[in-house]
Amino acid sequence: MPLAVKILVAGGFGVGKTTLVGAVSEIKPLRTEEQLTDRSVGIDDTSGVERKTTTTVAMDFGRITIRDGLVLYLFGTPGQDRFWFMWDELALGALGAVVLTDTRRLADSFPSIDYFERRRLPFIVGVNCFDGAVRYDTEEIRAALDLDPRVPVILCDVRRRESGKQVLIALVEHVLAVMAERQRQAGAVIR
Repeated sequence: MPLAVKILVAGGFGVGKTTLVGAVSEIKPLRTEEQLTDRSVGIDDTSGVERKTTTTVAMDFGRITIRDGLVLYLFGTPGQDRFWFMWDELALGALGAVVLTDTRRLADSFPSIDYFERRRLPFIVGVNCFDGAVRYDTEEIRAALDLDPRVPVILCDVRRRESGKQVLIALVEHVLAVMAERQRQAGAVIR
């Protein structure tokens, strides 16, 4: 029987969470997207993503088999503040998270990073390299986000399945490293 692992895909509004889940999922992804309407004017900040016409109002869900015996269940979180009340429920039982970022709106990443840091949930940062966006190297992004040096930062294009898979593989490797470190620390305390 395969090991099933729950993973969150988080980040700001319009960063590519739905796209990542859809690109890598081996099943038809569940999407809860709705059309943006004039009622969201002044509520949803669409600067930098002006062509965005839909928004996730609950979650995205997909599944991917990383290797024999390891299946990831992906839960994409909504990006707007008004839907964050769902995050605690979505995070229950999750082993790790991907925080997607967009260099055009890097500050939108801080709430997701803060959320996972406060809960001590292992996460990585996936920098979705949008067409036309300024490119930065991973160390510049790490410094701008004030990340712990152990948090991996991965450049990606979540429209491409293989790129999305590499992000998820990096997350699984990071989760395993964090768990091993925590076990070592617990063992040292007991002795």
